Amino acid sequence: MALAQKQEDYLFDADSHVMEPPDLWENYLDSKFKDRAIRIVPDADGIEQLWVDDEIIMRNRLAAIGGAGEDTAILFDPRGKLGYMHSAPPASMFGPERIKLFDEWGVSAGLMLPTIGILWDKDDAPLANAYCRAYNDWVYDFQAADRNRMIIAMHLNLRDIPNAVKELDRNLARGFKAVFLPPERVDRKGFAHPHFDPLWARIEEAGVPLLPHVIVRTRRIVTGFAGDWYNPGELNLTFSFAMGGASQLMPALVAMVLDGTFDKFPRLKVCSIEAGAGWAPYAMDRMDEKYKRFKWQAPLKLDLPSDYFRRNIWLCAEPEERTIASVLDIVGEDRVLWGSDYPHIDSYLECVPQVRHSVSGLSEARQQAVLGGNAKKLFGLR
Repeated sequence: MALAQKQEDYLFDADSHVMEPPDLWENYLDSKFKDRAIRIVPDADGIEQLWVDDEIIMRNRLAAIGGAGEDTAILFDPRGKLGYMHSAPPASMFGPERIKLFDEWGVSAGLMLPTIGILWDKDDAPLANAYCRAYNDWVYDFQAADRNRMIIAMHLNLRDIPNAVKELDRNLARGFKAVFLPPERVDRKGFAHPHFDPLWARIEEAGVPLLPHVIVRTRRIVTGFAGDWYNPGELNLTFSFAMGGASQLMPALVAMVLDGTFDKFPRLKVCSIEAGAGWAPYAMDRMDEKYKRFKWQAPLKLDLPSDYFRRNIWLCAEPEERTIASVLDIVGEDRVLWGSDYPHIDSYLECVPQVRHSVSGLSEARQQAVLGGNAKKLFGLR
């Protein structure tokens, strides 16, 4: 049964995911790359492995990729007998089922982001371009159940900017509303590097947001803090899920500001996803304080680094965050969204009552902004 809503309520889940069918790339990949399709196959002991081209990037425990509402201890069973499909609810793979879930939750619309698509990374440009096209074609078909309620973000190969621009234009014409962005340097290039300029310029012109989102790359450390505190195989899961977002998104967005990305592209919109929102005021204060001492080294066009957060950056709060009011005060009333992270292992099926409770002390106008109004404006929805 759908949760009770006020007539004027518009609820938008700004962080949810699909779980790509295991045969997606075999079915959607360009024919010349079929033998290099991303695939999930069992080994001789029946334990699943995720292959990207000719490399295993995840071995066992594939059930832990999803798992909303499940016992996480079981999903992380070291024997690895549970497979990818075990924790992939129908709403993660089939568009009509996602609409049913929206109705049960009382959610008006939501953003769809990849899952396996955040795991892989290939420096073979033709193959990476083909993987991106295949994902974009599949998620477009997934969205067909209701193109007004399911908002989709495209996957682009950031190593091949001319083809990324072509893929961007192809998908803008089909109604995609955003671009998924791994928060990591590309071949040692930060996002202010001229390499990216043609793509950022076209995205700025189109008016769609870039969505930096936590990634998991199994072949190198990208979770920052974790690599300094835990040896391989000893990682504390609470630490990983609590700090992974902060250690990726904070430096990525601060670097975009301080390196001058938004001086070159003043209308570029960036929404930080799956790192919470409460870190932003802290980062703004830190940047402003230090910039006053060191701005001679890399001067910005606006007075302070925090000005760029108020102009160019949006934030996606976790459903149970307690600092939303402060973020609205410091960053802006139009800057905060919320997201469930469904159906991933650290998400909760009770996300809607949780976020309603978190904003219950705000004014009616602020509640409506956080629950959906800000997302409606950011993604240009009616």
